[in-house]
Amino acid sequence: MKLRGRLLKNASLAEYTSWRVGGPAETIYIPADVNDLAAFLQQLPQDVPLLWLGLGSNVLIRDSGVEGVVIVTQGALHTISQIDSETIRAEAGVACGQLARYTARLALTGIEFMAGIPGTVGGALAMNAGCWGGETWQRVQQVETINRAGQIQRRLASDYQAGYRHVIGPQEEWFIAGYFKLAPGEKTRSLSEIHGLLEKRSASQPTGLPNCGSVFRNPKPDYAARLIEACGLKGMKVGDAIVSEKHANFIINQGKATAADIEMLICKIVDRVFEQHGVRLMTEVCIIGK
Repeated sequence: MKLRGRLLKNASLAEYTSWRVGGPAETIYIPADVNDLAAFLQQLPQDVPLLWLGLGSNVLIRDSGVEGVVIVTQGALHTISQIDSETIRAEAGVACGQLARYTARLALTGIEFMAGIPGTVGGALAMNAGCWGGETWQRVQQVETINRAGQIQRRLASDYQAGYRHVIGPQEEWFIAGYFKLAPGEKTRSLSEIHGLLEKRSASQPTGLPNCGSVFRNPKPDYAARLIEACGLKGMKVGDAIVSEKHANFIINQGKATAADIEMLICKIVDRVFEQHGVRLMTEVCIIGK
């Protein structure tokens, strides 16, 4: 089968990450659709490393870049459809906010919180993304996955164990779609809730500036932002990377930050919080590259 997607060689990954940093990828592939993705994987040698990117909002790609192939789903696997009166199928490249608004307009309720997740459905499924008390897998009924051989499978939610910012399931399979079981609601109420959550997010987080979302996991029952702020680290800088004055669990690229700047700042935060509070923060962001 002839491939229909876009194939890029030695291309910078900075434009595919929300921090706007990252070195080159040996190969970037942007599939035309799920069938094209399957065809691409079928002809790919088994030993070639694979990395999947949605909106690139939960990754820090080092300046040296990555080996192998990066598959970009944003703008590619973007189909949403209504399966029945209460079930929605969304492909991996669909933005979480888009999915939340789509379901609200159908007068379905249950995932309004996803409007505040700055990523795609694929990433949300992979890490059980959540905010404002909601988590992705609370509403997942089934998923579709694809493996290295390009074989597509449908699996039940019961095939996975979802916890705080992690999901355990079959290995060497990647999410290409999720089926969300929702409840009947009211369109006006759901859209109003989404609007309110986005206003709250805008008031408390540095939206519109290059960041990855929350950098650290919350060390329950505490909060990473509280610990960082208590150390007086708001405004701390390394190069052009700075801890947000608005929300201490966000790091902003002020324009010319490198991935090395951001990683160094992350390390400094971890060390300072451990010194002052005895808590070793764990990153929520995935650090990738040589």
